[in-house]
Amino acid sequence: MGAMTADAARVPVPVPAPARKVPFERTHHGDTVVDPYEWMREKESPELLEYLERENAYTEAVTQDQASLREAIFTEIKDRTQETDLSVPARKRGWWYYSRTEEGKQYGIQCRVAAEDTGDLARDWTPPEVVPGRPVAGEQVMLDGNELAEGKPFFSLGGLSVTEDGTLLAYCEDNAGDERFTLRIKDLGTGELLPDEVPNIFYGVAFSPDGTRVYYTVVDDSWRPYQVRSHTLGTPVTDDVVVYQEDDVAMWTGFEVSADRSELLISIGCSEYSEYRVLDLARPEDGLRTLIPRDERILYDAEPLTIAGVRHYLLTHDRDARNSMVSLVAVDQLTRPLAEQEWATVVPHDDAVRVNGASVTSTHVVLSVRKDTIERVQVIPLAGLATSDQQLPAEPDFDEELFPCSLATAEFASPVIRLSYTSSPTPPRVHDYVLADGSLELRKETEVRGGYDPADYVAERQWAPAADGTLIPLSVIRRAGLAQDGTNPAVVYAYGSYEASMDPGFSVARLSLLDRGIVYVTAHIRGGGEMGRSWYEQGKKLAKKNTFTDFVDATSYLGTSGWVDPARIAAIGGSAGGLLMGAVANLAPEKFRSIVAQVPFVDALTTILDPELPLSALEWEEWGNPITDPEVYRYMKEYTPYENVRAVDYPRIAAVTSYNDTRVLYVEPAKWVARLRETTTGSEPIVLKTEMDGGHGGASGRYSRWRDVAWDYAFTADALGATMVLARSTSSVE
Repeated sequence: MGAMTADAARVPVPVPAPARKVPFERTHHGDTVVDPYEWMREKESPELLEYLERENAYTEAVTQDQASLREAIFTEIKDRTQETDLSVPARKRGWWYYSRTEEGKQYGIQCRVAAEDTGDLARDWTPPEVVPGRPVAGEQVMLDGNELAEGKPFFSLGGLSVTEDGTLLAYCEDNAGDERFTLRIKDLGTGELLPDEVPNIFYGVAFSPDGTRVYYTVVDDSWRPYQVRSHTLGTPVTDDVVVYQEDDVAMWTGFEVSADRSELLISIGCSEYSEYRVLDLARPEDGLRTLIPRDERILYDAEPLTIAGVRHYLLTHDRDARNSMVSLVAVDQLTRPLAEQEWATVVPHDDAVRVNGASVTSTHVVLSVRKDTIERVQVIPLAGLATSDQQLPAEPDFDEELFPCSLATAEFASPVIRLSYTSSPTPPRVHDYVLADGSLELRKETEVRGGYDPADYVAERQWAPAADGTLIPLSVIRRAGLAQDGTNPAVVYAYGSYEASMDPGFSVARLSLLDRGIVYVTAHIRGGGEMGRSWYEQGKKLAKKNTFTDFVDATSYLGTSGWVDPARIAAIGGSAGGLLMGAVANLAPEKFRSIVAQVPFVDALTTILDPELPLSALEWEEWGNPITDPEVYRYMKEYTPYENVRAVDYPRIAAVTSYNDTRVLYVEPAKWVARLRETTTGSEPIVLKTEMDGGHGGASGRYSRWRDVAWDYAFTADALGATMVLARSTSSVE
């Protein structure tokens, strides 16, 4: 069905009454702004709830002719997915742990089976056979998400931890979507819950090595994780100890247990510098010590390890290294002033390679790096690490151009590490990499049902010139056999913030767009991390506009590439990528046939001007602080979507949000849609869809998520006039 035919068939739907206006003034740096929709921030008001429900009804009416398309896409996702499946078991101590799913059930089931120790390392670290639908012999179900979720509007797990001896399981459960979890402890021998229950915690939980204490994180009133606490089993929650509290409202706090299980590593940081406080878990009474203080303004990660009997820290850091490097420093060096410390270089700085992190096993350092825009894994033996005998990093390689490879697990005592590998046309594969000889053992390749053949699709890298001459990498995937005749519809997706990289991985859902002849493009715009630290820095703070103009320039390039019809391009982005959607809608509305903005951060200036709002102060290192800096205020006001809605013909727009989202509040897209609808000079529908029982990731449960994706994709495909699945080509070879 073509775009004109789809429009002609659309049944006119009455527009709901305009949102009520209540003038609300704010003044900063001598600039007064009148916001007529700020009243929508009153979350519990009956008027607001009625407004959101009315908007949902309107959205359903506007998109009612897409219902069959939504159902078709949902069915395609479901039919291609191996619904009864399980992950490759991963060993910890005396058990193999894995999760599995069952057809017709929304949530995963956490399981384990006992491991053997025969003395044959290869045999002992070979996981049990993975066969979907056939439970592993001796399986113990630790946690069934379907049972836990029964009768609840929302269900999400925020962390799992098992004691070293395998007797206790700690898990965190969210039943509202607001990312505040309840911590519970289960006796895996009896199946009973312990009386210990800790409410209102954040992501992450870990046992002490002896299993007597559990560590967790707490958020403050603005949803910033600021405390690490310790709960001793069998004691009242009111007696829990604050191990560390961070009072700087611009710093994020988290923790993990070191790979060798000897230390609690508390990380405090922002996007520009960090600090570690460490606790000896064998002697917690000694308290915390600081590694490198934040005053040194170094962004670093730390992992302890022992080499030749000497205790060291492996540091991934940006000291004189924009793309970061890896150094080794003995513990006693850290007691000296920084200028006097001796650091041994493990991985030198490279302008073409971004070092993202380092993990350790008992025998190797495992690096996560990014080069040629793609995430890769490298390994270095510990032997010789602090001497002149150090070896160069080894890197597992694969026979594709664009193949993200990431570390899945690296158990400290294991002779193998677990790798995840995928690409746009290649379903995820799980490999074990044998550290001793560098060989790869394929443990699983995700099955895509329905006769999927990777040869039916073509993935390639293209480069779009920005206005300033910068070349923007694009990851492009399309159906093989599409003609380069300038008639094909396209979807452009991007994020472009927080140094996050959008790797070209596989997506079952995306096949529903590709099979309708849509070219799918991921634009690796500035503000992301695909091209290293400088790429990120060129798209943040007072350079943030590069993120938006890069996306527009990438869209313009596609329209002249010969592959894409410039009048049939849609855009999709979420969260900070939703801010991107709002910005490009204002910058170049004529370039997009439709826009889907998922949980969009479209009223960023209002949010960041109020440090009491969730996570606002943490945003200053990304966007700048408009409260104290008039230049930042002026610059942000020039691009934030809500501030810059203007009288133009906007394309078809869907803003998708969740009522309980704590990261991007529902009020931002609600206000944005009201202002867009009031101001647009065009006739295209602009709709707001609010998930009333969801969080930042939408509704919980895999079937609910598939329906959310199907909704977004149906909205997009309908706008592009690409609703029909194309006939298969007689040949997959171009």
